[in-house]
Amino acid sequence: MLHAVKFGSILIAILWIIHLYKYTTQQSLTNFGVFPREWDGVIGIFTAPLIHGGWGHLISNSVPLFVTTVIIHFFYKRVAISSFFLIYILTGFSVWLFGRSVYHIGASGVVYGLISFIFWSGIFRRNIKSIVLALVVTILYSGYLGGIVPFKDGISWESHLLGAIVGIFIAFFLKSLIEADEEDINPWAHEEDQELQYYFPRDVFAMTRFERAEAERQRVEALRQAQWDTQRTASDDSHFEQE
Repeated sequence: MLHAVKFGSILIAILWIIHLYKYTTQQSLTNFGVFPREWDGVIGIFTAPLIHGGWGHLISNSVPLFVTTVIIHFFYKRVAISSFFLIYILTGFSVWLFGRSVYHIGASGVVYGLISFIFWSGIFRRNIKSIVLALVVTILYSGYLGGIVPFKDGISWESHLLGAIVGIFIAFFLKSLIEADEEDINPWAHEEDQELQYYFPRDVFAMTRFERAEAERQRVEALRQAQWDTQRTASDDSHFEQE
C-alpha cells in the first residue's frame, strides 16, 4: 500500500507543480497539448496529461487519478506499471489520430482509461477481487459515462472516449498476467515425485470393523518385531566387539 500511495502521490505532485509554475509565471502551456495529425502536436502525447486549464480542471482530475493509480498499484502489482504507461501513451496517440483539430490537454483521458481498465479487468479476469474492484469504480465513477459524448464546449470528449476504449484493450491484453492471489490453487495437487501421505489407510473404508482391528494388531506386532530385531542386532554387535 505504501508503494501504491507513493506512486500516486508523486504523480499528483508533478501535476500540481507544473500547474503552480504555470499559474505563477502566467505562461500558457497549451502548445504542449495534443494537436491531432500535426507533427508539432506529437509532443502532447507525452506532455498533455500533465497540463491543465485551471484549478478546477486540475482538482477534478487529481482525485480520481490518485484513487485509480493506487488501486491498480496495490491490487494489480504485476501489471501496474505497464498498464499505466500503455494507457498513458496509447490514449494520447489515439487522440492525435482521431481527435478534433484543437489542443487537447489534461489527464482526464488517462483517468477514463484507468477506470475502464479496472472495470473491464473484472469482466475479463472473472475472479472475486477484480469483480469487486469493478463494482467499486462503477459506484464511484458511474457519472463519468456522460463525459464520452460531445455535450459541452471546451471538453475533450474524444480523450474520454478514446481513453475508455484504450482501457478496455489493455485490460484484455493483460488479462492473462494474473496476480499471485488470483491463481487457482488445487489443494489435492502434488508433485509427481512426491509420495502422497494419507491420514487413514487407503482401504480403511473397504474393511469391516473386525478386519480393521486385525490389521491394526498385525501392524503393531510387526512394529514390535522390527524394534526387537533392531535391539537384538545392536546387542550382537556390542557382544562381538567385546570378544
